[in-house]
Amino acid sequence: MYLAWKEMRYAKLRYALIIGVMVLVAYVVFMLTGLADGLADGNKQAVVDWKASSVILSNDSNKIASASSMKQSDLKRVSVSDKNKAGVGYFPTAVQHQKKSEKQNVSVLGAKKSSFVVPNVTKGRLYQNKHEIIISQNLANLGYHLNQKVKLGSDSKLYKIVGFSKATKFSEVPVIYLNLNAFATLKYGDQVFKNNGEKPLSLIAIKKQSANKLTVSQSSDDTKLDKLSVNTFIQNIPGYSAQNVTLGAMIGFLFVVVAAIIGIFMYVMTLQKTSLFGVMKAQGIKTSYLAKSIVGQALIVGVVGVAIAFVLGYLTGFGLPETMPYSTDLGQWLLDGIVLILVAIIGGLFSIRTVTKVDPINAIGGE
Repeated sequence: MYLAWKEMRYAKLRYALIIGVMVLVAYVVFMLTGLADGLADGNKQAVVDWKASSVILSNDSNKIASASSMKQSDLKRVSVSDKNKAGVGYFPTAVQHQKKSEKQNVSVLGAKKSSFVVPNVTKGRLYQNKHEIIISQNLANLGYHLNQKVKLGSDSKLYKIVGFSKATKFSEVPVIYLNLNAFATLKYGDQVFKNNGEKPLSLIAIKKQSANKLTVSQSSDDTKLDKLSVNTFIQNIPGYSAQNVTLGAMIGFLFVVVAAIIGIFMYVMTLQKTSLFGVMKAQGIKTSYLAKSIVGQALIVGVVGVAIAFVLGYLTGFGLPETMPYSTDLGQWLLDGIVLILVAIIGGLFSIRTVTKVDPINAIGGE
């Protein structure tokens, strides 16, 4: 390591340039990771907030909440205590100011106010009747306030904002919670239902019970239900898996780029120092010592470059607009940083073969 550090101090400009390239590539990796995490959170955060262990959808929904349809009476078919199961209605729509034409896409989630899926209110109170709603803080930040009346979808009736919950999203848009009667009206208009048991649900969230241990009664007249783990449900949210695979592939490609950049740089530097290595070998310095020097240089380049990029990426997060789906997961960043450093070292290893092949006599111009 002493030789590696001494040589880097001697050729400051060259190594500063390669560290600069390392910083740029690592910075892009951290930013893409932040965007990937932000997009993933935007799709699933409301579901994560439920802290459910499994989800039940109708069998013909293809594991997608928006395509699932069941009745409130289906709750009785699930052999779980009432406090650990919650009927949820899901309806993607738009919210609009009473006196403005601007609209904001939202995910409307209907549920009993006492169910575990309804978040704690950070300001205001829970809804008490059909035309009261609570909204997530990220929707409130767009100009909505307590006691304001808004329009939802095509419903001509106005809904009063009575509470705020913490910022969250589902399918990349802010969330509104209301009661199940309001959900039925939003989705089915003025359709009349015989009783509450006939009113619609989209899914049933289950707490403290894995999907493979759930028991659901089934008769010939009942809607066929599909039991899913929460992770499977999240993976089937439209666009979730595709965007994760795409961004993951981009990040993986950047790891390959890092290995190539460090490998090429160290190889060129090694070729330029062939005669020097020959002299050092002639003086009795072992090849293993020279190889450690090359690996040490790659390690220093990787550590310094990743550290600078880490700080830059973290600070950048504070300057991004709130509407940008960006999330700083320091644990994931640390893992990415370790991989980048390891990849940089691997790039440096490609030059060791060149050092081992250096002939001291030929390198110093002998016969």
